Parts: sequence; C-alpha cells; structure tokens
Amino acid sequence: MAKYDAIFIGAGNSNLTCALRLVKSGKKVLILEKNNVPGGVATSFIRGRFEFDASLQELMEVGTEENPGVLYKLFQDLKIADQIRFFHVPTCYHIYVKNTDQEYVFPFGIRNFIDKMEEYVPKSRESVETFFHLALECRNALKYIEKKQANIRYEVLLNDYPQFIKIANSSVEEVLNAIEMPKKAQEILTAFWMYFASPIHTLSFVHFASVFYEYIATEIVIPKKRSHEISLTLAEEILKNGGRIQYLSPVQSILMENGQAIGVQLENEEKFYGNIIVSGVAPSLVYSQMIPKEYVPQKALQLINSRILGGRGFSIYLGLNQNANEIGLADYQYIIMDSLDSKREYENMNQITHSNIRVTVLNNANPSCSPKGTCILQFTSFFSGDGFDKIVTEENYFQLKEQIAKRMIESFENATDILIMPYIEEIEIATPVTFARYGNYLDGSIFGYKVTGLDNILPRLFNEANEIYIEHLQFSGSYGPNACGYAATYLAGDQLANRILSLEEGGKEHE
Repeated sequence: MAKYDAIFIGAGNSNLTCALRLVKSGKKVLILEKNNVPGGVATSFIRGRFEFDASLQELMEVGTEENPGVLYKLFQDLKIADQIRFFHVPTCYHIYVKNTDQEYVFPFGIRNFIDKMEEYVPKSRESVETFFHLALECRNALKYIEKKQANIRYEVLLNDYPQFIKIANSSVEEVLNAIEMPKKAQEILTAFWMYFASPIHTLSFVHFASVFYEYIATEIVIPKKRSHEISLTLAEEILKNGGRIQYLSPVQSILMENGQAIGVQLENEEKFYGNIIVSGVAPSLVYSQMIPKEYVPQKALQLINSRILGGRGFSIYLGLNQNANEIGLADYQYIIMDSLDSKREYENMNQITHSNIRVTVLNNANPSCSPKGTCILQFTSFFSGDGFDKIVTEENYFQLKEQIAKRMIESFENATDILIMPYIEEIEIATPVTFARYGNYLDGSIFGYKVTGLDNILPRLFNEANEIYIEHLQFSGSYGPNACGYAATYLAGDQLANRILSLEEGGKEHE
C-alpha cells in the first residue's frame, strides 16, 4: 500500500501552502478535503449575477513586485506570484459610533495616520508616534522569532529588541496607558480590536501592534478573482508538482499505532498511511472525535480545555442593484460600533442584539467585481461565548438569522445615513452554524482559539514544539500558534513545512 510523506486533513490556506512547499521539496503528499473545492472558507460562491468572497476582506503583507512584502516573497518563492492579480485597497477605514456624532476616517500610511489622529485628538501626536515605534519593533521581533523557530538566540532579542522584551507580556491597554496616550486616542486607535475579537485589556500588545502596523504601513490588497483565486492556484501548483488532492473525502478518524499517528480513515472506510498527519481541523474535535481516547494524552486535553474559542463568525453578503457611489458608499471599509469601549462591546458580543459590524464595499477596490450599475457589500460580525448557541434552535434558525441580518443592515443605515435596503437584489447569510458545517470550525469559531491573556501569540510560538502531544500529528491553520488571518495562515503553512523538512534533515534549519 502506498505511503505518503505527509497527509493533510483539509485543503485550507495553511495546508495548501505547507503541501506545496513539501511537494516542491520532493515529498509525496496527499490532501483530503471534504468539500468539492479547495480553500475552506477561502473560496467564493455565486448568487444570481454576483460572485461573493466567503471571508476575505483584505490581505496584508503582500506589497508589490517593486516593494514586496513577506507574503509576496513567499508566493514568488513558490512560483505562483505571477498567476495572481491583486487590486490595492484605496482607503483605510471609516468609523461610526452609533447614536453619537462621532465619526472618524483614516488613511493608510504611518505619517498620514498620525496627522489625522492629531486632528481628532490634539496633543496625541507624541504618544501615537511612540506607539508606532513600539509596533515596528514588535513586528520585527516576531518576524525574527517566526523565522528562527527553534534556533532563537535570546541575546539577539535582548540587544536588538529591548522594548519588545519589556512589553512582551503586556496588554494593549497597559502599554497605551504607560505611554500616556490620551483616552480618546486610545479608543479610536483600538477600534481595530474587532479584527481580533478580544478586548484591549486582555489582548496582547505585541500581537495587536504588529498586525496594526502592517495594516497601516503597507499596501493592503485583494485578489481580483476573490480568495478562491489563490486557493485554486495553490491547488493547481500542488498537482502540477506531483501532489495529490482528493475531494469529497471527509476524514473520519486518525489511525494510531504504538501511540503514534500513522494514517487516516475516511467515512467510506478507505485508509491512507503517512509519515506525518497534518490536521486543519481543531484539536478539540480531533482529540474528542477522531482519535480513540486511550491514545489522547492528558496534557493535550488539559491544554484544549484551558483555551477559549475565539469569535463566532456571522456574515451577510449583499448584491445591490445600484452603483456604490450613487448611493453614497464612498469608502472601502466601514466600522460601526455601539461604543468605543472594547471591554463593554466585547461583553455585548455575547448577545445577539449587538450591532458591532465591519462592512466592505468590494467595488471601491475592484470596480469590475460585479456587473455595471451594481455593487457588492459584505457585513462581518462576531459573537463571543455561547450567546448565539443559547438562542438558536432547529425550528427558529432561519427566522433568527434573518432577524439578525435585518437589524445589522438597519444599524448600518442609521449610523451612516446611507440607504441600502431598497437596492438589495441578492442576499446570503452565513452564521456560526454555516462556518462550523462548511469549514469544520468548532462552534463556528473562525478565529480559532482566542489569542489573549497568557495564551497569546508569544507563548504559543515559544511553546509550539511542546504542544506536539502525539508523535507525527501536527495542527495547522487558525488553531496553530500564528492564530487567524489570511496572511498568518499562509505563512504558518510555510513555517510548518520548514519544521517538517528540518526534522528530516536532523534539525538543520531549512531555508
């Protein structure tokens, strides 16, 4: 029976990237995907005359051919960069605070952002400049840690990133208070907390600041043919280089022998064997449903039981029969908040009545994404805890999701004074149930495990090797140490391939 060097459960971003790196290194790989297309939620779907992206709203760390970011360099190295066409997102974001006159519009670019914040909050310039200096150091320190992995030299961290060492265990709130940023400036700047679905008093400053710096400082892009363009390109390159992808093949269990993972069994009882099993499915599901209890170490159960699930996704996809500019949709991204108090709003996100939403107008970055005279909007929100689960039933599911969607659309209209309801031609709604069913996200938690408190990105990166509780079984995707986000999962897949190859080379770092 044929044996693979690596078997991947799921064809999500991280697994596709890891598999491509391995096949280009001469390894024999197999990807088993339960759906009929690659990418997981990095895909698109068609309703009527509109094509919607299931989850991508912007892609960071890409840059341009002339000034490439780390993700563009990865795509170049994998020989796929010239196969994907990107559009640049023209504007940063537009914040509205409901039932107030607070409204904030920010441009891209560090200097532009600082100047605009000074307009909104006089005498905030020095503290915001300090924030970006710290953010840049955190970003560079994280890149060093991710690159070196097991070969991290702590004297390098101490000498080259001294401020990073001082604030490594601090929350966003603690650091912003320490640099004496005015309260109003703190609230405006940290409206970005929604991207992490964690409030600033528990959210790691290192994680938040490094991502925020990347978002403001570098050019943000979207692929012309949605995120599915990247997924398909990765999949085709895997096949071209001798890899195998088998669709409509849900994995039922992981085969074990002498305490080690040796293969997988599909729901149709077909079996495959491999040296490494890489799971894009959440550890909680793997340990509880896919491996016999006697093979699951107690430490593994303790870890997953100590972790908290991140935000449960809720998205509304709208195709409007009007041009975006004609109805007043001038910006690419809108953030609607009930208030700028992240602790209060995070607690409110446990209730289905909250109205904290992000809205993107795809046509304002990609004018040709929909037929002439139309536009595409995507609403994204999150629920924390089990607020959604407590209320939804099989009987009320469809009525409930339509009620939530209607309230969120009305919330946007009331905050912005822009009518969109009369122009809706197509609408699709994805709830936590949708994401759980289609992408195997535990309880619809598209953010994976919550990256917060002592379980933030740094301890995960440093402790990654110690979290391999079953030999020859690895986890990827948003449940890995790099947490959620498109760029994070692509890069995490490549880092995982690096680790797998270095193990085969006796620990020598693979470049």
